Amino acid sequence: MSRAPFAGTRRPYVRPMAGWWRRDPFFVRYMWREATALVVMAYAVVLMIGVLRLSQGEAAFDGWLQALRSPLSIAFHAVLFVGMVYHVWTWFEVMPKTMPMMFSGGKRVPEATITGIGVAVAVVTNLALLALVWGMRP
Repeated sequence: MSRAPFAGTRRPYVRPMAGWWRRDPFFVRYMWREATALVVMAYAVVLMIGVLRLSQGEAAFDGWLQALRSPLSIAFHAVLFVGMVYHVWTWFEVMPKTMPMMFSGGKRVPEATITGIGVAVAVVTNLALLALVWGMRP
């Protein structure tokens, strides 16, 4: 069996894949934004467990509520809150980049204005919903 010359000495080029995103600040922010989706998933799991406990009866649901009052749960929710705020902010930041260009008075509306209006509408809507929910309490 004959071998090609230098077949044993040449190695194929293998592009390094680990850590490529850490070299560019844009990709670092992008990866953090994508990682916060796990925070959203974790909170969704907490809420699904609550619905499951609610379906199991009042005692099970009260036990779940009691577990949410523990210091560990409160710390966990604080971390989730910070992650959620970052996740929401980055989506509002991306919003003007993904929508068609808007013009007002013949000039393009700045991205910061679109983001600011989106955040303001979300805050006002959430405050209105909170007022509605608190107003329904006996």
